[in-house]
Amino acid sequence: MHFHSGLRALLALAVVALAALAAFLLSGDVQVSLIVLVCGIAAVLISAGAGEGPPSPAPAPDRGPPAPETRLADVIEAIAEPVLVIRDTRVEAANRSAQALLGQHILGEDVRMAIRHPAAAERLLNPDNAIPGAPVHLVGLGTRDQRWEMRVRTVGGRRIVHLLDRTGSYTSERIRVDFVANASHELRTPLAVLLGYVETLADEAGDDPATRKRFLKIMFDEAKRMQRLIEDLISLSRIEADKYRAPDQSVDLAALARDVCGELSAGGGERAQDLRLELSEIPPVRGDRAQLSQLLHNIVGNAMKYGREGTPVTVTLAPESDAMVRLTVSDEGEGIPPEHIPRLTERFYRVDSGRSRAMGGTGLGLAIVKHIVERHRGRLDISSTVGKGTTMRVLLPVHTVIKA
Repeated sequence: MHFHSGLRALLALAVVALAALAAFLLSGDVQVSLIVLVCGIAAVLISAGAGEGPPSPAPAPDRGPPAPETRLADVIEAIAEPVLVIRDTRVEAANRSAQALLGQHILGEDVRMAIRHPAAAERLLNPDNAIPGAPVHLVGLGTRDQRWEMRVRTVGGRRIVHLLDRTGSYTSERIRVDFVANASHELRTPLAVLLGYVETLADEAGDDPATRKRFLKIMFDEAKRMQRLIEDLISLSRIEADKYRAPDQSVDLAALARDVCGELSAGGGERAQDLRLELSEIPPVRGDRAQLSQLLHNIVGNAMKYGREGTPVTVTLAPESDAMVRLTVSDEGEGIPPEHIPRLTERFYRVDSGRSRAMGGTGLGLAIVKHIVERHRGRLDISSTVGKGTTMRVLLPVHTVIKA
């Protein structure tokens, strides 16, 4: 009797393995195949535990194998994502992740009450209308912004419901789409201006020297704006490509700050005299000199653009601790309302779009600063008071020489 039961169990396990292989070949999803395999083994164990015939009496000290329900709970508990086992229309088992997402009360409940989502109810109550293994996308399950993917498989008379959190993937895709749309818009605007003025110059307006000179200046400014935008896009792409590789150069940040402030003073017009540089003795930082130069140009340049004329722009370098150096850039401009501060480092985000474009801004300056700081394993803090000004602080790690 035990021999035949063991043979049946081996045959069942072979069938489960073939089902898992078929699921992988059909869907190409390793996780789905793993779910089918694990839950199929669980079903075989349950069937083996509920076989025909009275159980053999066990010696008193031996408590025997765990109950099939216990084994099923252990199997699904090994899966990190939320997993539920449905028999008929009720939740027979759920791992801790599922209970944390849907509530402790879901065990034994109707599946429509456990997963309160119309798309999930439609799929679970009408399984014959769906393609086997096809995902169901659930928006708002858990929290309003969360997005889940539900997959359902039938194994041994039960349905295994597997929930996968796709919120991060959706957010990344939305950021990518928004970025492409914004970049296209920012490039299309100056391009439309250029084409318009070229057509105008090709007509009678090109015969008037004063009009021609004015139009050519506008065209030149728009072309420079496109050039700055393209350069910033390329720069951002390069920084993102290197973000997982920490820079290892030793950079004299004080000397670099003097060079950058000198360049900005030389081309800063009336604002050149407002630039103040306050340096304390600091050790070299670990970084990429070109990127740190870009960071200084962007932060100090912003302070000079948006600070009030005749008020100081102060650049300060000082040690923060034995391991970090602090760069602070302060202006006395109009300041930034607090609701805008968390979004300042988003690509193409502007507090005042018209003013930013009029001053030649691309909307990518602080996004580039944020990615440079992240690549350098530093920290960026922005504080501002409306009517008083804005302060930006950057912490950068000291370059430590490891002695042999």
